[in-house]
Amino acid sequence: MEEGPYKYIRDGNGKVRRLIRMGTRKSQLARIQTDSVADKLKELNSDIHLEIVAMSTIGDKILDTALSKIGEKSLFTKELENALERNEVDLVVHSLKDLPTTLPPGFTIGAVLKRENPHDAVVLHPKHAGKTLDTLPDRSVIGTSSLRRAAQLKKRFPHLEFKDIRGNLNTRLKKLDEKDDFAAIILAAAGLKRMSWENRISQILGPEDCMYAVGQGALAVEVRARDADILEMVSVLHDPDTVLRCIAERAFLRHLEGGCSVPVAVHTQIKDSQLYLTGAVYSLDGADSLKETMQTSVAAGDKSSEEVDEQFQRVGVTASKIAGDAQDRAEQLGVDLANLLLSKGAKEILTVARQLNDAR
Repeated sequence: MEEGPYKYIRDGNGKVRRLIRMGTRKSQLARIQTDSVADKLKELNSDIHLEIVAMSTIGDKILDTALSKIGEKSLFTKELENALERNEVDLVVHSLKDLPTTLPPGFTIGAVLKRENPHDAVVLHPKHAGKTLDTLPDRSVIGTSSLRRAAQLKKRFPHLEFKDIRGNLNTRLKKLDEKDDFAAIILAAAGLKRMSWENRISQILGPEDCMYAVGQGALAVEVRARDADILEMVSVLHDPDTVLRCIAERAFLRHLEGGCSVPVAVHTQIKDSQLYLTGAVYSLDGADSLKETMQTSVAAGDKSSEEVDEQFQRVGVTASKIAGDAQDRAEQLGVDLANLLLSKGAKEILTVARQLNDAR
């Protein structure tokens, strides 16, 4: 049944419901993340029928090359966005850290959900149970495909060696457990938690060991910017603190012009209406680095958030129910911190890192 741009279907009880199609990657983790968003939407909208459409992306298909070498910013998002553009799906669920800081025209992030633990976790080979990165034997090999993780950890744990490991979570854990190539691998704690594999986490890396990726731990719902009703429907999923933290992080990364081919890391927190952003850039070996912290007030100003209804994007995020002035200050904080690092030589560090990575 079609009526205007919407599709309707009749459920088993003869009730007519609006059909909403959600796009996702095929991996088990992507499906779990999408199901969790679907459950929330169903809870809030009893009159919709959700259908999940799973597809493979370039990043899922190219498994023999380091992510940072492929040089494509939208590795895990392009096919999903193509489906969104062709109206084959109505919204797409992503890990926010996979979404470039500049989205293609016509798309926006309509919801950023409450952030799971954004830190990185160490998963040890069973034979090293009970150890930490500090206590692993010299020259132990650690698997990670992230330049950001490797750069920070090389500097912090010079006795360890780092090698690329690719594949989804299941594949990487299998490579760790079934072979003797790696003493440990580094993964996002959020993914392990969502897969109910917390028991595999041997150590959570705090910001002094390894700061996280921009947007890590948060889920994003991407929609067509012109679909006001879908935007309205998903906007209730926004978590205000997560939105403000991620706007600051994304603005920082965008202003630095960093992508997945350069090591950039962040740490944010909101305390007493103050948003604190720590940002850092690293050389590939971690020897050169710049790190600074800045803060801003994100207390809502005079305008009550109800009045802020302009469809206005900040680093790809549309959050009309969250005070616009707080969002503006979060975005400005990211830009200001990037400018501070740039004034201290961040561009040179990132340019060399990019050239060395391209030459590898």
